[in-house]
Amino acid sequence: MPRQFKSTKSDKSDKLIEVARYIEAHADEKLTLAQLSVIAGYSPSRLQRSFKALFGISPKHFQDEVRMRKFKRSLKNGESVTDAIFSSGFGSISRVYGEATRNIGMSPKTYRAGAQGEIIHYACRETKLGQMIMAATEKGVCSVQFGDNQATLVSLLTAEFPKATLVHSKAQDAPELDVWIAALDNHLSHGAPKPELPLDLKGTAFQIKVWRFLLNIKEGEVISYGEVAQHIGNENAVRAVGTACGKNRIGVLIPCHRVLRSDGTLGGYRWGLARKKMLLAMEKQTR
Repeated sequence: MPRQFKSTKSDKSDKLIEVARYIEAHADEKLTLAQLSVIAGYSPSRLQRSFKALFGISPKHFQDEVRMRKFKRSLKNGESVTDAIFSSGFGSISRVYGEATRNIGMSPKTYRAGAQGEIIHYACRETKLGQMIMAATEKGVCSVQFGDNQATLVSLLTAEFPKATLVHSKAQDAPELDVWIAALDNHLSHGAPKPELPLDLKGTAFQIKVWRFLLNIKEGEVISYGEVAQHIGNENAVRAVGTACGKNRIGVLIPCHRVLRSDGTLGGYRWGLARKKMLLAMEKQTR
């Protein structure tokens, strides 16, 4: 269980624990506060306050934790990403990338330690954009980068995660990574739909907020750095938005290439303006 329940003689706690156990048993269903309040014998607003006071999170976020636990377990058991998403009750691919409680990335503490103790599998492939490296923890893709040769890309990955154990994937060690990199290569090189993959986001709170917003920009559409700042509720953070886009290490899957300057010019791109221009041209053709 996501939370450990302690026995108590309090009727109040017993009712809330009953609600929590009901959520665990029906995590793949759509549950409302009104429905759960009947179990507790509380009003919806009182249930919300009391549940959060006891468990530290709301009933909705508690359900998200249960779903995410099931999602991770399903992936480990060999289910496809899409099947795991729907069997765990998220209902849509986009919901997996929602609020912070749904982030399946490593903790900021682990990241600050250089990913110490993390095992990161990686693989390289030649694509239409040149050499590509994809790396993933057990929780999702943590890096997609482009360069001129594999040695440079592996060096970049080592610099990003200096204390992690990097493992060159040979499919049997990380079969999902082999499928994911093939799917992204098929998108880049052959125009197949962009795959929806679990992401292991690592960055500051502001960076992650920007990156999550970028996931909502549809293929073939573009937006300015200023518009991104407005949409995330900080219209004065245009320069910080640009910096966050430049710090994005998950190319294409987090589409920072769709963000332009206010005058319509390309702006910057971590992997070179030629690649940004090529990506935008590809997406414009397939729209």
